[in-house]
Amino acid sequence: MPDGWRVLVTGISGVLAARLARSLSEHDGVDEVIGVDARLPVHDLGRTRIVRSELTSPVIPEVLDRERIDTLVHLAINSARDDTGPQGRARIRELNVIGSMQLLAAAQRSPHLRTVILKSTTAVYGSEPGNRALFSEEVTTTESKAGYAKDMIEVEGYARAFSRRREGVVLTVLRFANLLGSGIDSAFARYLALPVIPTVLGYDPRIQFCHTDDAVEVLRQACLDTRPGIYNVAGPGVLYLSQVARIAGRPTAPVPLPLVEGLAGVFRRVRHMDVQADQLQYLSYGRVADITRLRERFGYEPRYTTRETLRAFLDEQGIRPLVGESSWLRLEERARELTRRIAAGDDR
Repeated sequence: MPDGWRVLVTGISGVLAARLARSLSEHDGVDEVIGVDARLPVHDLGRTRIVRSELTSPVIPEVLDRERIDTLVHLAINSARDDTGPQGRARIRELNVIGSMQLLAAAQRSPHLRTVILKSTTAVYGSEPGNRALFSEEVTTTESKAGYAKDMIEVEGYARAFSRRREGVVLTVLRFANLLGSGIDSAFARYLALPVIPTVLGYDPRIQFCHTDDAVEVLRQACLDTRPGIYNVAGPGVLYLSQVARIAGRPTAPVPLPLVEGLAGVFRRVRHMDVQADQLQYLSYGRVADITRLRERFGYEPRYTTRETLRAFLDEQGIRPLVGESSWLRLEERARELTRRIAAGDDR
């Protein structure tokens, strides 16, 4: 990375952005790191400078030009916020889609820009009954989806259009699996902290996680070197949701599919977490992304597997098992015995 590069990171009040900004600010080859957010950050940012602004503000193009920004890292993408419900969802969509569109429009006019890095999600692949075993980056993601996934499909579309117009600018799109780590407050993190984990009756989806340490390092490397293209980012390995519950020591409460939406409504009303339609699909059918390109082309080997990410998250959050492993094994053995008896016609 040439000396004197100048980086702007959006969403600086978030944990991921704060950790990335601090890491970059400590790098000898970086002259300036500027963080942008409408919210004031509370994390240690090193020597990062803060600009308090919405992405739709005319302040953004001024900062890009005045500070001669050559690397733009767009992390101001939200799957959920505290303001849940239909109005809250509309606000999230405005922040994600309109904010990203305005930011890229400002970037389009910036003469100093050389690299744009976009934080995206594997949710763009969707969760459907006929899901393929592994989603590679070449899979088309223009189908109509809902919620956060739909937002990100649109944002990625704007980013690709930007890349076509600015041929000299490198575009890197990083599609992260569910992020878990210290300070991460997401719907899925709250879901895992529930005393009883609701599941969809008859379904056991496959789950992937990405540790925040790996996410920060991938973002850092994308800033420090040219890594054009789209990359799935996740920990190696896959867990079934039943395995996730067992590792977390949480009993599950299978809910019949017709009642799942009603249960999600209860969660929204008590403001514990905002569960959207695409997330309900995920809890039914799951999703697994192929990380071969991350390993071979990007050149990064995740430090944490999916299983290790989950265990580290549980330790960091102080989530202690409510059901011990021996109890789980006894329950499973009883379930297997009951299944054998039913199959044999013994209803005693």
